[in-house]
Formats: sequence, C-alpha cells, structure tokens
Amino acid sequence: MFDFFHPISWSMAGPYYAGAVLFGYLLGSIPFGLIIAHLAGSGDVRKIGSGNIGATNVLRTGNKWAAAATFLLDAGKGAAAVLILNWAYGNDMAVFGALGAVLGHLFPVWLRFKGGKGVSTFFGVMIALCWPAGLLAGATWIAMAALFRISSLSALVATALAPAYMIAFGQHLYATLALVLAAIIWAVHRTNIRRLLKGEEPRIGAKMA
Repeated sequence: MFDFFHPISWSMAGPYYAGAVLFGYLLGSIPFGLIIAHLAGSGDVRKIGSGNIGATNVLRTGNKWAAAATFLLDAGKGAAAVLILNWAYGNDMAVFGALGAVLGHLFPVWLRFKGGKGVSTFFGVMIALCWPAGLLAGATWIAMAALFRISSLSALVATALAPAYMIAFGQHLYATLALVLAAIIWAVHRTNIRRLLKGEEPRIGAKMA
C-alpha cells in the first residue's frame, strides 16, 4: 500500500494513481443503460425522458426489469473498480478507482461525455468501500423515495448524508471521497434542483414532457 500523505510517495506513485483513475473511468464509462434499453427493445434511451442513460430514465421506458438491471450493473461497475484495485494495490488506490468510476459514468468518452447522473455507481463504490455506510446511504434513498416518490430528491439526500455515514464508521478517507462525489453529483443535478424548487420535478416512473 502506498503512503497516501507522504510527498515522495505522491511523486513516485503519481502514475499509479492516474492509472487507477483511468481504470475506474473505463469501467464506469460502460453505458449499461443504453445497452440494456436497446436489448429490451426500447430503442435509444437518450431519446426518452431526461435523455440520460441511468436506471431512472430507463424506467421511463416502462420496463422495470431493464431499469433494475441497469441499476445493478451501474452499481456493479463501481463496486468492481473498487474491489479490483483494493485487492491489487490497497484501499488508497481503490479510492482513486472509485472517483474514476463515477466520472466515467457521468462523462463517458464513447457517448461524447454525456452519461447518467452517477447515483447508482456512487452507491456501488460506497458499498464496496464500506458496506454498512453504503447500505445506510441506499436505505436513505429508499426511505426518501417511499415518502416523496422523487428519484432526484432521494439521490440528493442520500449522497449528502453518505459522508456522515462514513465518518460514523470511522472511515475518514472514504468520507472525503464521498463528499467530493456528492458535490459532483449535486452539480450534475442542478437542473433537477431547479425543478424541485419550482415543484416541477416528475415522480418516479412518470414520463417527462
């Protein structure tokens, strides 16, 4: 394992950290939502609803199984990036891989950097890094979704609380990562936030105009 805070280690290990980000990015950039929607006969999911490739938008095709598969695979690619790098190089490298995986889902080079909102992949990396905190974040999403039936609101609350869950389990490095990822996810949800403030955000499963 590399010494995460030692300046010399940073200098020597820089290419490895960059490689970890790239590895995570390539895994994260696999557009499972686009692939699954096509295989399910729903066509190009980018031409439906919000136009993104995540599970929530796949659900707008009316195919719940396709949406569930998209969620599991998007979460799985994030978890895979973390677990593989943690096994090979240790948890510091896994953190960089986790960052890369979420960035890859958000900005896949194959789709001209227009991907999903990163929430499923976020949950995947959180569970792989510290499963109790990750499950709490997931439970937060489920509770909010049950109460308000708004996917974006559920995601915003769950990602905002994830750093606190990591701290509660003594995972301060992972809490820092969760905070960075939450900030990125909030940024890509800016349009959703504006609709939430106006009371115009669609409910889960509803079709968007």
